[in-house]
Amino acid sequence: MEVTSVGLTNVGVAGARPASVGPTRRNMLGFAALLAASGASRALAQVPVPPAGPHSLPPLPYAPDANEPHVDAQTMTLHHDRHHAAYVANLNAALKDQGTLAALPVQDLLARLPETPEAIRAALRNNAGGHANHAMFWQVMGGKGGNPTGAVLAAVDRDLGGMDAMRAAFSRMGLMQFGSGWVFVTVDRGGKLALAARPNQDTPLMEGGRVLLGNDVWEHAYYLKYQNRRADYLAAWWNVVNWDVVAARYEQARAGTLGV
Repeated sequence: MEVTSVGLTNVGVAGARPASVGPTRRNMLGFAALLAASGASRALAQVPVPPAGPHSLPPLPYAPDANEPHVDAQTMTLHHDRHHAAYVANLNAALKDQGTLAALPVQDLLARLPETPEAIRAALRNNAGGHANHAMFWQVMGGKGGNPTGAVLAAVDRDLGGMDAMRAAFSRMGLMQFGSGWVFVTVDRGGKLALAARPNQDTPLMEGGRVLLGNDVWEHAYYLKYQNRRADYLAAWWNVVNWDVVAARYEQARAGTLGV
């Protein structure tokens, strides 16, 4: 059972209302009706139980309310315990009887997607991608925001034009991602940084790249608190980045040991 957000139109994309426009009573009622009609409310009420398999749901490395007020505890709980758990459940189900593939770390599985059986390739793309993206996401949050120091700050200045320019470009890419997806800062073995956006649960890991940090712009990541105000969520998210973890990931990338 894959739990996904209801397909409302995201703001900040061509043809959509401005991101600063708050929800009206009518569209909030409409959202509730869509939830009821789609059965999503029933799906969210049940915690997916992953079948036995090689992949497991990593625990949050902090309390669900650690990112308050910028990311609320209810969203964190639903996002981790329901959505991420569903990706793990679906991934393990797809890997049943796939001994060689099941033995691969998720980043290696994603890099080898073109070699996987066509019958399960879409399930692997969606669910291994969702598992990897979320495992990274929980790691880089739980901090106090601010700015990085040392090698990460030097790399941002060198490759992305400084922190202000990087934040602005990152948030702009996240805002303009049509529908659901992610925005990333990638890092190569030489420590060079770049920005990338991907739809759905795609990830630079699929091209053999590595992710330094990334933000989830699926509606389920922010809708309870921000409704259709994706721009506000993207701006607030910088307040919970854990730059100590990001610095450790940067060194792991340069050493060739960074996983997801």
